[in-house]
This record gives sequence, structure tokens and C-alpha cells, in this order.
Amino acid sequence: MSNETDQETAATTGEGGGDIVKSSTMMSTQHQHHHHHHHIMSTSVEEVDEQVLEMTQSTTTVSSSNSSSGNTTNNIHSRAQKSYKNLHEFSVEMLETEKAGLVERVYDLERQVLEHKDEIVCLKSTLADVLRRLATIDNSYENSTSGSGRGGTGTPAAGGAGGGSGGHHTVSDNVSASGQNSLSSKSFRFSRNTLTRLNSTVDEKRFGRVPSRVTSSPSRVKTNLAQKAIHYSNGSLHSDSMSSHSISPAPSPSPRQPNASAVANSHHALLASSGGMGKRWSSTGDFISTPGSPSGTGSSGSMSRFSAKSLLNLSGNSSRQGQTHPYVQRKNEDDEYVKLYISGRPIVIHLPEAQLSTYELTKVQPAPNRRLRLDWAYGYRGKDCRSNLYQLPTGEMVYFVAAVVILYNMDEHTQRHYLGHTDDVKSLAVHPNKLLVASGQCGGHEGRDSLPHILIWNSVSLATLNMIGCGEFTGSINCLSFSRADSGSILAAIDDSPDKIISIWDWQKKEGGRKITETKCSVDTVVAVEFHPLDKGQIITIGKNHIAFWSLDQNGMLYKRMGVFESFEKPKYVTAISFTQTGDVVTGDSSGNLAVWKRGTNVISRFLKKVHEGPVFSICALRNGGFVTGGKDGLLLLFDDALHIKAEQIVEAHFGAVRVVAEGKGSQLLIGTTKNCILSGDFTLSLVPIVMGHTDILWSLATHPQVAQFVTGGRDRLLQLWDSLSHSVVWSKDIGEPIHAVQIANAGDVIVAGGVGGRWSVFDIVTRELLATYTDGQEVIQCMQFSPDGNLLAVGSKDNCIYIYQCTKVAHRFSKIGKCTGHSSFISHLDWSKDSQVLRSNSGDYELLYWNPTLCRQITSQSTVKNLEWATQNCSVSFETIGIWPENFDGTDINSVCKDGEEQFLVCADDFGKIRLFSFPASQPKSLSHSYRGHSSHVTAVQFMHDGVRLLSAGGMDTSVLQWRVV
Repeated sequence: MSNETDQETAATTGEGGGDIVKSSTMMSTQHQHHHHHHHIMSTSVEEVDEQVLEMTQSTTTVSSSNSSSGNTTNNIHSRAQKSYKNLHEFSVEMLETEKAGLVERVYDLERQVLEHKDEIVCLKSTLADVLRRLATIDNSYENSTSGSGRGGTGTPAAGGAGGGSGGHHTVSDNVSASGQNSLSSKSFRFSRNTLTRLNSTVDEKRFGRVPSRVTSSPSRVKTNLAQKAIHYSNGSLHSDSMSSHSISPAPSPSPRQPNASAVANSHHALLASSGGMGKRWSSTGDFISTPGSPSGTGSSGSMSRFSAKSLLNLSGNSSRQGQTHPYVQRKNEDDEYVKLYISGRPIVIHLPEAQLSTYELTKVQPAPNRRLRLDWAYGYRGKDCRSNLYQLPTGEMVYFVAAVVILYNMDEHTQRHYLGHTDDVKSLAVHPNKLLVASGQCGGHEGRDSLPHILIWNSVSLATLNMIGCGEFTGSINCLSFSRADSGSILAAIDDSPDKIISIWDWQKKEGGRKITETKCSVDTVVAVEFHPLDKGQIITIGKNHIAFWSLDQNGMLYKRMGVFESFEKPKYVTAISFTQTGDVVTGDSSGNLAVWKRGTNVISRFLKKVHEGPVFSICALRNGGFVTGGKDGLLLLFDDALHIKAEQIVEAHFGAVRVVAEGKGSQLLIGTTKNCILSGDFTLSLVPIVMGHTDILWSLATHPQVAQFVTGGRDRLLQLWDSLSHSVVWSKDIGEPIHAVQIANAGDVIVAGGVGGRWSVFDIVTRELLATYTDGQEVIQCMQFSPDGNLLAVGSKDNCIYIYQCTKVAHRFSKIGKCTGHSSFISHLDWSKDSQVLRSNSGDYELLYWNPTLCRQITSQSTVKNLEWATQNCSVSFETIGIWPENFDGTDINSVCKDGEEQFLVCADDFGKIRLFSFPASQPKSLSHSYRGHSSHVTAVQFMHDGVRLLSAGGMDTSVLQWRVV
């Protein structure tokens, strides 16, 4: 019996042992399988677990049935559990490895998708730019082969919008077509009709009226719509030109659009050359034409019903006993003078003898039949603005100065200009499709269109697509950002009001945009707002004492989480922001630190201390995953994707600190500085300046009498010589004191610069060496002027005196003759007669006095001076400038005037950022002009170049110099 039991037991034990061996063999085989294959499926792991469980249960059964072999069974059980544990740990490790690899592959796919999107955007932009260039070539060819000339000698414009050749309409239509082709991508939803409607609505909102529709023929309607959609110019908001390098939206529609039949063919040429005319004739301001009208000839469409004769003699039947005007009076026809009232003060101006019998206050002087176009904009605003330098796929970099957004092609050395703004541009953002641009401005001087607002425009056609938030903002728009995870459908803006409002806009929804939401962002300064590139609806703002992570839900609600610094140093300012390719946020602060914020969190995952000495102003994410940082210390640092420093570059101190870094072509970097310079280079070569400018109020400007150069000076103490052909700075010199007046000697060998404390200095124009210094009085030198024969120099001072110097054979030596006293206020302007025998001057209280310079005595006999011809026209109060003074203008509102060498044009610059082009002389109170925008501050100086074709204007506080061309 016991033997049978033992045999059964042995048999059972043998079976159990066989199962154990079999299970062990299977486990070993499975282990080898995992060892040779790095990827394991979850179903295989479950099968192994079941087998190990069966083995364990079998082992337990054997142990309970055979107590004699307990130790052996326990050992086998322990080994089995250990093997199971090792196998489980290995399986978990493999799964984690697989998961990490999957995440990496997803990130890699996201990166590849973004790269492909960038390539598609580049191709679209390139195609759009090619279409624009082809349209320009086509227009140039049509203009060159057209039989009609400028000034209305050809066929009247379609739609009866006024003068100008029909070729002008072809230009605009072609550009509209090319611009529309560039906008046909799925990422942009505006059709041509929508584009036209947007511009029409914007004009309606700006000026409170809707342009009359032309319904005479389909072709005319098409042409008119194209004209409204895109206003063709060479850079001027109000200028028009056949061969255009710049396009900008028209500031206003024409007051009327009469039928073509209303334009008499016999008067067409005359009307094309004349300006617009309103219904009231109460002031010069009513007669300023609007060259931005679709006709391309100002608002001449509104006056096509008048003949030239009726225009010039509109009130010819007025009383012969006397002539009156709101601010100009001539009591009797026999009076040899008129009284010009400025700020209520009468200024007596004597009439030339040739004008006595024919001069009538009621005559209207037409605007000139030529225009100005913006040829070049000098300067850049990096002193107090951020994120305002970008490289576009078309090869152009985009930045701004004053009220001009500049698109500069460094390879071709050409500029195009967007001039839709009415005041300082303060922010810039490029759409993810790299075609559209948003720019925000501060409040302007006059009108609804001067309120703070955002303009969305096409960077190829320069057509304005939408005006956002006009009347919604109270301060300037300091920061802008398009959404990036949803193809740029919404726009974020920071209103620099006391409450620092953040607002979110659906800019495509309707004309004027739809505000989704707004809320108070911070109590302190906000320096940047950015959408997360991968997470939809995620926004980050940075600034003084804060970094905030915002979430925009589907209902348009914003939720805010403040960044938590925990044990890390909390800075006073978070000053820069960027993103890694995996979606982490990288920030720089005012202490020179870099912080990495894990994607989806508001806590720091990595902290790099004291990377820069002082604030980090910019972080640029590179295409290869690395970063470039720039700071106040002037240092550029190159990081790899793991934030390890690989290289460094220093920006020379005279260029200023690094304000913004942008990635250019290839490894090229674009660096904007705090001294309003833009540099180009990389970490292997030195940085080269490509844009330079002034950094403080620009007061003075003078042109070279013989070559295409000019000199500028301002409160930043910089004396700069420029070349107007190469559009570059020849040299720059810090003279140690603010510069209020500059002038180049007739021989072109020296520059005289007037400063403070009565000092004025002489510099060699080639070597910039200081040659001599003179002192007259204790006040600021306001103006300086050489006589036409080059023998005398007049120096006007704030001490109400004019100092006369004799020029010697040595260029920098001057012999003082004396001083002219008699003005009751500071000297503002000086002019010499063509024979160099008489000097005239204006003062701060609008006096007009005449002087004998060799005797330093005032000339009181008007018969001696009233018929003189003047070499220059700097005096704003004179017979030749009566028509530049609109009604109710303050005497200080007009800062500078000038005429060209052939005496065809008179240009004046005012406190409202405008430049106005008149026919010379503008002696009629009702003188029409063409008005141009571009400056955002008071225009302090205007001067024609020696060739009379180019005009320069200095922008005061906007620190810009604009170069215009007469076309």
C-alpha cells in the first residue's frame, strides 16, 4: 500500500517536476525573446503572466502534497517569484521606453509639420512677390508705350473720377489682381469683393461718408473698386505715380464721383493739374486737395464741373472798394499791402509792384500738377519699442519708424512703404502665413482715423484689409500677437492705458473686427504678449513683476494663472519670451536670468542664472532648435537646443544695447538696437550696420549745394552726414552738445553747427574734424544761412539777435562784422536776396524784418525790398507764403518752408506730421496743396536737394528723415 502511494507520489512529483522544468524552459525562452527584441506587446506580457501564475499554482500544489521535498519547492517558488518580478520590471521599463519614444516621434512630427508649413508659406510669399514684380513690369511697359502723358492729357479716367491718364487705372487693376492671387490661400478668407468692401467701410468710418458708386458701366465699376481697394503710390499716403515701388491705402474717398460726361474734354488737362475744391472758401484748409482719391489727382473729381477760368475767378465780382478774408485783409484796392493775421496778430506784408493791379484775395491758386512720393525712410525705432523687426519669406525685412512701416530688401537695397497709419507705429506682428502684417499705432492729432487702432495689411500688395479697434483703445497699442496653433484666426493686443487692457479680436469676422473679450492684464507695464505655438487658446504675457499664463475657452472667457517662481529669484521685470520646439516657454528677466517653464504648467523646470549682465531684452528661437539672446550688456549669446552656450558676439557700444534679435537668411541674424540701428551678421563675422538713425529729437537738416548729400543734427548730439543716393550714413560724430542748426558752406567743404550757450562750430566735411568754435551770446543758435555769393554767414540766435560774419579764404575762419538787433523774439528763419545784399528774417512773434548785412542795420523802406528776388524761401511769414497759413492756425504750427531751385514748388512742414506741396509762390490766401503723411511728430525741417527733384524732411521727436521725390 505504501509502495503504491509512494509510486503515485513519485509519479505526481515527476509530473510536477516536468511542469516546473517545462515552465522554466518557457520562461527562459520568453526571456530570451525579450532580450533579442526591444519592443514587447502588452498581449505577450499577459500570456507570460498567466504561465508564471500556473507555474506558481502548480508549485504550491506539489509543495502541499509532498512535505518531504519542502525546501526544494520553496527554493523553486522563490526563484519563480524573482523571475516574475524581474520580468514585470523589464516589461514596465520597455513600456515606458516605448512611450517616451512615441512622444519624441510626435514632437518630431509636429516639427516636420511646422517646417513644411514654413516651406509652403515661403513658396506662397515668393509667388505673391513674383506676381507683384510682374505687375510692376507690366505697368511700366504699358506706361512707356501709352500715348497719353501725365497731367490729364490722355483719356479721362473711367468713372469720371477726375484727371490722369487711363494707364493709372490699369496699374491699380493689375496690382489688385496680383495682390488677390497672393491672398487666395485657404488661410485667408477675404475675396476681392470683401477686400473692397473692407476698405470702403474703413473710409466710411474714418470720414463719415460713403463714396458714390459709379454705375455707368461694369468696366468702370471694376476699375473704381480696384482703385479703392489699393491706392497706388511710391510710398506716400497721398501721392500717386505710374512707376510705383510702394503702395498704400487711400486716406479718404473723393467727396464726389461725378459722371464722366460732366468732364468737358476741352478743360480736362487743366482740371487734371488743379487741386480739389470744397463748397466753402473760408480758409486755406478747405482747399487742401486729397491726392488719395481714386483718380490719382487729388480730389479733382469734385471740381470737374468747374472750368479753370471759373476756378481762378470764382468771386471776381466782389467789391472793388476792399477785399476781405478771414485772416488776410486788404481794405482798399489801392493799398500796397495786406494784413496777415496769425494768432490774432496782424502782420503787414507789402505787395510787389507787379502784383498791385492784379492781386485779389478771392482768387484760388491751384495745386501743382506734380506730386511727391516717398523714396526712402531713414531710421528705425528701437529705443522704446520691442518685437518690431522680422524677416519675411520674400527677402524683405519689416520694421517701422515714425508712421511708416518699412519693407527693406537688403540684397536689392530697395524699400517699400506702408503708409496707412496717421501717427507713431508702436507694435508689429507677422501672421503665421508670413503674408499678412498687423501694426498698431498711438493716438494722433486729428480725426477719427487718428485714434489708436490696429491695421491688418498685405505685405505684398500693401493693401489694407481691416482696421481693428478704432475708438476701442485709449492708449497706444504696445504689443500684438497672432494666434499660431489655429493659423492666425485671432489677434491679441495690449492697450497701454492705465489699466493695461488685454483684448482678443477675431480680426476676420467683419469690417472693423469683432472683439471676443477683454480684461485687465496688469497694474504695471506689459512688454510682450505671445500665443503658444502648439497649444490652442494659450497666451502668455510678461512685464513688470509678472508673467501670466492665459487660457481662452470656447466661450471667449480668459482665465489667468500667474507664474510661480517658488525658490527661484523673482525678477523685477520679465523682459523677453520665446518657445522651444517641444512647447516649453523660455523667458529672460531684468537680472540677466533665463527660465524654462514646462509646457502646460506655470512653474519653472530649469533656471540659468546671470546669463547676461543686466536685462535680457530678446530671445530668438532658431530654426535648428537653438536660441540667440541679446541684452543690455550688448552681448549676443548662441545656445543649442539644450540651452548650452555655444558662441558669443559683442555689439559695439556706439550702436547701443541689443533690443531685438530676429533670424534672417541662413545663419544671418538681424539685430535692432536701443540707439535705433539695425545690424546684420552672425557669430563668425562681425556685425555690419544696415540702418542707422538719430535717437532723440531731430532739429536741423541741411543739403549739400553740389552733391547728393545732406547733414542732420539733433538733441542726441550726433552730427551725421548722409548720402541720398546710397541711402547710407557717410559718417557720424558726437560733438558733445545738442545741435539746433546746421548748414553746409557754398563750396561744400565745411559744415557749421549751432549748439547751446551761443556756441557754433565748424567741421571738415571729409574728415569730420573740428576746425574752429565761435561764441555769440549765451542762448541757443536757432538758424544759420550762407549768402548766395558765399561771402557772408548769418547766425540767428535765441537772444533775438542776428550775427553777421565775413567768410575768409580759409574755409573755417570767419570774421565777425556785427550783429543786427531789432527783433522782439528769437530768430526763427533767415533768407538772403539773390544778390546777397539784403537779409530778411522771421522771429518767434511772427515779425518780418529786412536788414543791410554789411552795416547790420534794419531796412525800413519797403520800396527797397518788396521787389527783391530771394535765393531761398526759409521764412514762413512773407508774401510768397501767405497761402500756407490755414485759418485758426497758431503761428508755431508751421515749422519750416522751402522752395526748389527752379521756383516751381513750395513745401511747408507743420506740427501735425504733414508735408504740404504748393505751387510757388503760394501768395493767394486760397492756395491749394497736396498733403502727405509719414511723420508722426512735428516736422522740424524741409529742404530740397540741389537737383530740385528730391526733398528731405526731418521728423522731430520721431527721429526719422524721409526722402521724397517729385514725380
